[in-house]
Amino acid sequence: MSTTGWIVLIVVVAIVVIAAVWLYLRSRQSKQLKEHFGPEYDRTVQQADKRRDAEAELESRRKRVAQLDIRPLSATDRTRYANAWQQLQPTFVDDPSSAVNQADALVGQLMEARGYPVGDFDQRAADISVDHPEIVSNYREAHRLATRNETGDATTEEQRRAIIHYRKLFDELMGDAVADPTSTGRVS
Repeated sequence: MSTTGWIVLIVVVAIVVIAAVWLYLRSRQSKQLKEHFGPEYDRTVQQADKRRDAEAELESRRKRVAQLDIRPLSATDRTRYANAWQQLQPTFVDDPSSAVNQADALVGQLMEARGYPVGDFDQRAADISVDHPEIVSNYREAHRLATRNETGDATTEEQRRAIIHYRKLFDELMGDAVADPTSTGRVS
C-alpha cells in the first residue's frame, strides 16, 4: 500500500474512532440526565424539538441551580414553616379557595427561605426540577389548579388536589431542609 493509502486509512480510522467516542459520550450524558431528572427528562424531551435541545436545557438548569445558594433551614425556620402548614390545613374545610392561596404563598416563602429565586413560575419549576425532579410535576399541577382557583373556575375537588400537590412539595422541601449546625454546606 502506498504512503497516501496509509494516510487515508489512518485518517478514516481516526474519524471513526472520534465519532465512536463522541457517540459514547453523548449516550452517557443522556443516560446520566435521564437518571437524574427521571420523569422531568421525559417531559422536557417531549416538549423540545430535538433531544439535544432538551438535554441542553436540563444541563443549563443544573448549572444555574449550582450557582444558587440553596441552603438548609434553621431549626427555628423549620418549626415556623411546619406550624404555618398545620394552621393552614384546617382552613380548607371552611374556605378551600383561601387555603389554596395560602398554600401557594407558603410554598413560595419556603422556597425563598431555602434560596430558590421566586420570580417567574416557569423558572421556579425549572429550578426545583434539578433537586426535586420527582416532585416538580406536583408543583406544576398545583400551580395550574391554583391559577384556576384565582379565576374562580376551580372545583372543590381541584382545590383539594392543589392542596395535596402543594403538600407533597412542601414535605419534600422540608424533608431535606434540616440545617446541620456544624456545617455551612449546601443541602441537596
